[in-house]
Amino acid sequence: MWQKFGVKDQVLRQNMFMADEVQYNLIHRICESERSTCLKASNETMIFAQTEGHNAWLWISKELAAEPKNKLLQELLEILKGTELPGISGDRATVEHFANVYSEANGLQFVPYMIMESYVCSEVRKPAHVEGILHLATRKHLETVAEFLTGFSEAAYGVKVEPSSQISAAKSAIETGNLYLWLLDGHPVSMANIAHRSPRHARINAVYTPSAFRKKGYASAVVAELCSILISEGLDPMLYADLKNPDANKVYQNIGFVECGQVADIKFK
Repeated sequence: MWQKFGVKDQVLRQNMFMADEVQYNLIHRICESERSTCLKASNETMIFAQTEGHNAWLWISKELAAEPKNKLLQELLEILKGTELPGISGDRATVEHFANVYSEANGLQFVPYMIMESYVCSEVRKPAHVEGILHLATRKHLETVAEFLTGFSEAAYGVKVEPSSQISAAKSAIETGNLYLWLLDGHPVSMANIAHRSPRHARINAVYTPSAFRKKGYASAVVAELCSILISEGLDPMLYADLKNPDANKVYQNIGFVECGQVADIKFK
């Protein structure tokens, strides 16, 4: 059986889920949204979580045997009947299996979109001899942040946008008080954001350095400093990195991030 649950539910604090918590950390954020659908199996071996308009996330306990797993997935398909999912994210084998049965049941096709590695850092190694300082982004950096978000959109997702279209997003990011810049002689050369804090982790995203300033350690420096802030708060920093970007993955590994499991993004069409 499936039932609805909220962000404070025991299912997010039980050992089976916590064993995969870094890989599935985004589920915490999804469950905080009023626009989300969050369902769990009554025996707490499976979680389905989706924010309207975005990929659903599907977690299945590694302890669950094949027969009860297939039964729960069939029940989930019945619940989702008439619901259009943009895609599904999670462990590769899990989401490929779901994509097959969901596509067949709904007359759809599915395509792999992205494979990410999830990382966690419990002990940070700061890069040596990197010039510059960490600085909290403020309103005076609005246009620069909009330009950085434009570059990030193209680098991370291959989507070209105009800086003017990113002003609102830049303003919102700055107002959270969690967006940081690396300044060299007062000029921003890199960016990283603390996207979300969950009970045991904090997720870093929007790591971006313009091409003119790359290979100088600025991204490593800004991410390492954010890790230090979060570790001092008693949280383990974590992030997702696209495996198609080996340079970024190497940066994270060099400052202490360790792999915690791949996440596959699949899109339906």
